[in-house]
Amino acid sequence: MTKKSFILLLAFSLIAVACGGSAEEVVEEAVVEEAVVETLDSPATTAAPTLDKITFGFVPSAEQTELQDNIQPMMQVLSEGLGIEVEGFVTSDYSGLLVAMGSGQADVGAFNTLGYVNAMRAFPKRLEAIAKVVRYGSGSYHGTFWTNDPSVCDTTPVIGAFENIDGVPTLVEGSDTEQPAVKALQVGWNYDGTPHDTIQRGLACNADLSVMIGEKVAFVEEGSTSGYLYPSLQLKNMGIDYKNDITQVFTGSHDGAISSVYNGDTKFGVAYDDARRSIRKTNPDVGQVVIAIGITAEIPNDVIAVRSDLPADIKAKIYTILSEYIATEEGAAVMDEIYGWTGLDPAENSEFDVVKQAAEEFGLYDD
Repeated sequence: MTKKSFILLLAFSLIAVACGGSAEEVVEEAVVEEAVVETLDSPATTAAPTLDKITFGFVPSAEQTELQDNIQPMMQVLSEGLGIEVEGFVTSDYSGLLVAMGSGQADVGAFNTLGYVNAMRAFPKRLEAIAKVVRYGSGSYHGTFWTNDPSVCDTTPVIGAFENIDGVPTLVEGSDTEQPAVKALQVGWNYDGTPHDTIQRGLACNADLSVMIGEKVAFVEEGSTSGYLYPSLQLKNMGIDYKNDITQVFTGSHDGAISSVYNGDTKFGVAYDDARRSIRKTNPDVGQVVIAIGITAEIPNDVIAVRSDLPADIKAKIYTILSEYIATEEGAAVMDEIYGWTGLDPAENSEFDVVKQAAEEFGLYDD
């Protein structure tokens, strides 16, 4: 996304994108013309002088309605701990949270990695990372390549998953009773690592990613680190033109990409870690139908960020409440359902420089 794109985004969707409104509604707003003359460093803010409510924004990892329901227990815990009403909302896409945070319409945001890097670039003085996500002991994750066609496999699909071992994507086998020894929780397993009673175990196989040439590939969206940027970089480095050698299909969410492969709308797809878990309740055989065929390089995990002008004690309390909540049985179950989070560590903005560098190498910010 170019800097010009961010300016247009602010001009035409400062309010509507963050709240899911229509573009037509924004055009009719009298304030749109004023927003055009503002800089990215100094956008309009709707923050009230007295903090009597916190607004927490989330990007879509699943269908918006389902995710909106899933975040409510966490909002209740934050409200009780802070003594302030905390309202959660799900933006229509990654850019929506960027605009909401930069304009002051949201106070806290759960960003994917690239989304936060984009937000820092657009609003360098307005956002502050307070936590980075831990998933099953790991501070990083990866994108996974998927297929519904076992004939593309070089090896017979087995219960297993991929892990980067010494920088090399390696297929690690498991069994019906033993989860593969990888960091990411797999589709046929509970968040505590025990086998699930009804969800089938997930299959994986080795395959050359060149099998994707000439085929439809389901991506998340261009703002997704694991669902577009890193997979595209990997294809590019293999000599595959990720725009012309394949047919890109953008689904808008990770479960959308998995569903596209599961339903046969596309032969291949990419999404984070084992995103098959996102549709396992309605499709318990997803692990057998959608097969992992490879992974990307490691990506720094998601981030929770706040408006930099929030009171310091509020920032500290938000981190403490969320960190303690995710350590409880209820919190672990809720966070696993939302994004697959299992813990939090403190974070600083500088930790995401590596993703910024990758985006710049990819030409994402070229004018």
